Amino acid sequence: MPGLPLERLRRLRLIGFDVDGVFTDGRFYLSDDGIETKAFNTQDGYGIRALAKAGVHIAVISGRRSGAVERRMQELGVEHVFLGSKDKVRDFSELARHLGVDLEETAFVGDDMPDLALLETVGVAFAVANAVDHVRERADYVTSRPGGGGAVREIADLLIRSRAEEPAP
Repeated sequence: MPGLPLERLRRLRLIGFDVDGVFTDGRFYLSDDGIETKAFNTQDGYGIRALAKAGVHIAVISGRRSGAVERRMQELGVEHVFLGSKDKVRDFSELARHLGVDLEETAFVGDDMPDLALLETVGVAFAVANAVDHVRERADYVTSRPGGGGAVREIADLLIRSRAEEPAP
């Protein structure tokens, strides 16, 4: 984790995720009937459950509305889901305030320009490997895995490992 001290990861109490390009590879399928489908990585789902078990609050914030996302997040037990968000910074900041979490104790995972303002607001900014250059350049940590290909799980494992490692004396 070059440039990202374990102590910053250990302090995280709330992590937010964009959906398209983070939980998915950024593609969605639209049928002739107007039905949208998305593919989610099951390993990412395991990571989300592990984070929740570790006591980390999880939020999903997306500018798009999607029944598939609603259903998947419900299956994973994600309580804080903001779909059709017009202001990700406002929604996330209000959630943090409601939970009593300082913004320095938060993180967000994004992939594209609509995520940039929130990435610049949180304590730790994560970008997935397939994020646009501008987002990757401003991230504290860029995953080795792409969105939809295990990036969420990579971050979950990283945060859980950070809590297990002993701090230096």
